[in-house]
Amino acid sequence: MIKDIVVNLSTANSEDVISDLAISVANLFEAHLSGIAFAYQPEFPTVGYGEIPTKYIDEMVTESRQRAAVSIDAFNEATRRAGLSASSRQVEIDIGSSGDAFARIARNFDLSIVKQVQRGHATASDSIPEVTLLGSGRPVLIVPFIQKDGLKLDRVTVCWDGSRTAARAVADALPFLTRAAAVDVLIVEDQYVKSDEIHGVNIGHHLARHGLKPEVRRVVAREIDVASAILSYTAETSTSLIVMGGYGHSRVRELILGGATRGILTSMTVPVLMSH
Repeated sequence: MIKDIVVNLSTANSEDVISDLAISVANLFEAHLSGIAFAYQPEFPTVGYGEIPTKYIDEMVTESRQRAAVSIDAFNEATRRAGLSASSRQVEIDIGSSGDAFARIARNFDLSIVKQVQRGHATASDSIPEVTLLGSGRPVLIVPFIQKDGLKLDRVTVCWDGSRTAARAVADALPFLTRAAAVDVLIVEDQYVKSDEIHGVNIGHHLARHGLKPEVRRVVAREIDVASAILSYTAETSTSLIVMGGYGHSRVRELILGGATRGILTSMTVPVLMSH
């Protein structure tokens, strides 16, 4: 059951598409929606830059606070118009800490919603999707930066490989799946077939016991990687939501994502619900 949702509000520009999608999800589940906007404290190297003028630092902090306040005001107005139960909070953190901070916040909610990182447009929030996926312990709905509309559930594609993370994703996605018009279970294989389970028969039966009528689809991908196979299938079938396990781990301060996970996060064109 999803009754408490948190969304990371964009402060990089005035068009916060993630708010509209988050509101549509909250409406779908009649859930409370919390908006978090980060105001960043700048960090400067201690060597080679000399003393940074205090005025310059103050201007950067003030500008970041103003952008966060604008996002909060827009979110509050949008949720008010939608008639949602909602709250918002502006959080001040060091510029490199947003991922860890949002992951900690997300642990207190049923679902977190974040925006895909846009290549070539670096922002202070770029670490949020990956760190939240690996560190929150909760499902994460990642919204593509090209998203224009609210969430649609015309067709949901569940990516299944029999792994622990895939099983976790299926369980976390059940509230979405039970509201979907159509559900596909997609198995991407190379030429090797290890067992009957990898064909998705058992997970199909499991979903059927929840009142669903999933179609189990098998794609053999010999020439392309798993992420490309998934994206090709979802484009061909007009999938509106992808569900998948997110594989990865952290090594010291470096995030190591699995190839399929990183490929989807980089090239996704529809929302993706991931669990780790």
